[in-house]
Amino acid sequence: MTVHVEVMDLVARLQAAEEAFVLATVVRTVSVTAAKAGAKAVIRPDGTIVAGWIGGGCARGAVLKAARDALADGEPRMVSVQPEDLLAELEVRPGDSRDGVRFATNMCPSKGTMDIFVEPMLPHPALVVIGASPVALALAAQARGLGYHVTLAAPVADLPEPPDADVVVDGYRPEHLHAARRFVVVATQGRGDEAALRAALSIDASYHAFVGSRRKMAALHEKLVAAGIAAAVLERVKAPAGLDLGAITPEEIAMSILAEITVTRRRGQRSAASAAEHGVEQQ
Repeated sequence: MTVHVEVMDLVARLQAAEEAFVLATVVRTVSVTAAKAGAKAVIRPDGTIVAGWIGGGCARGAVLKAARDALADGEPRMVSVQPEDLLAELEVRPGDSRDGVRFATNMCPSKGTMDIFVEPMLPHPALVVIGASPVALALAAQARGLGYHVTLAAPVADLPEPPDADVVVDGYRPEHLHAARRFVVVATQGRGDEAALRAALSIDASYHAFVGSRRKMAALHEKLVAAGIAAAVLERVKAPAGLDLGAITPEEIAMSILAEITVTRRRGQRSAASAAEHGVEQQ
């Protein structure tokens, strides 16, 4: 079995396991370099190259930095490792970005050039929907269409129909959640609100929301604070859930919630993309 096949086999296994990693591919070489076009490597979030080969120390530092950045913002990038004289001819400095390419210096005696495409492979984002309401069912179905790994937690007896979800949990407390960036929405709409909200607050997530009025959330807030839950924890919950789109139907409300989640999810990626476009090196 060739190294290339071994790398791609590992890629398939890591993707199936929903693990985050980077696939680095040498797309061009000029002059003598340690790796040739087509060489690939799998890089874990801790910077460990677990399979493949993309050259020695001449390119490793620049590629590992690009890998860290790619995992942070979810955006692929191209790294061009060149000798100092060629960078000077291009009027770029190490670390500069131009037209989507980040430049680095090749300090090795070979003085060759390598262009490496760095591609982040991230798990599907995870949406946890708690509740059996029409909004909960619409939210699960729409999120699956957008590529989310959906867990729906609600008493199975309350579900009017089988939900369109990756995982269905009987009750309000999902366990063994998908290992990815999480977004949690309570959509009980009057049936088990308090229990569902308590369960939601126990989940580590980038976004917590409650489908209900401000008045209802204020009443729950007061009750849960009296029960010992920190007010600061409750204040992280967005209520009412979703952007104000004038939504009325369950499907429209679900769409407004997914729009708000998209804003939250993409915020850092847009900032990174804007910085790269203007040649700003993020520290």
